[in-house]
Amino acid sequence: MKKIIVPVDFSENSENALQVAAMLAKKHNLALYPLHMLDIQDVSINESVSYQHERTAFYLKLAEKRFKEFLKKDYLKDVEVVPLIKHYKVFSEVDSIASEVNADLIVMGSHGATGLKEFFVGSNTEKVVRYANLPVLVVKNNLPNVDFKDAVVATDFSEESVDAFKNVLKTLDIFNAVKHVIYVNLPNENFKSTVEMQQMANDFYMKVEGNTDRMISTNFICDRSIEDGILSFSNSIGADLITVITHGRKGLSHIFSGSVAEDVTNHAALPIMTFKM
Repeated sequence: MKKIIVPVDFSENSENALQVAAMLAKKHNLALYPLHMLDIQDVSINESVSYQHERTAFYLKLAEKRFKEFLKKDYLKDVEVVPLIKHYKVFSEVDSIASEVNADLIVMGSHGATGLKEFFVGSNTEKVVRYANLPVLVVKNNLPNVDFKDAVVATDFSEESVDAFKNVLKTLDIFNAVKHVIYVNLPNENFKSTVEMQQMANDFYMKVEGNTDRMISTNFICDRSIEDGILSFSNSIGADLITVITHGRKGLSHIFSGSVAEDVTNHAALPIMTFKM
């Protein structure tokens, strides 16, 4: 991992993300790419081309000035900072920009526990998560540190998630985090016996790593909902981070049945890192 990209809209949430990204940059010797998406509304058909260009240049200058002031933070000292201003309207473009600069991680802030129905669904953060081909770290506040020592890795052991799971393991290795794999067994028509769960895990790990050594760190939890199982387990071990695998453009709600990933992100106080399937 060499580069982190942080979308900035000058809000408190984006500053929280910027501080977290700065800590990660210092800890792991990474370059930081703060990104401001300049939203210039559609011009009138009555405006001349020269006037359109003048207006765009004017707003770019204003954005550059405000961005420069915003980045005058003590916590950015001794960090390689490369500011980016792009004239885009949609945050789905963040993934393209990340590809241009060969970024390895996107860090974004959210409103915390105000609820995904109020913020995350349809929001800029949700759009980035939906379109990003690289991991996205969603933070809800300014973390005291980025020592992700214990990470919960939620999985359904599906074959289509094998590559994403490998990416989860690789990324958490960079953080030197202990990986607590969790599978939540529900009391419904999808209920699995102990033998069935163990067989699923065995088959999955053989595809992921060619061995079943990780079974020793795999936790089979029974709960009334997947999100309850993930959150209860995370609290019980004092986790620092929760990781989930998404289906990309189908949205977070399709990682498991219903809106599990959305509910986890809604109710968890912990940072969430998403990986596209």
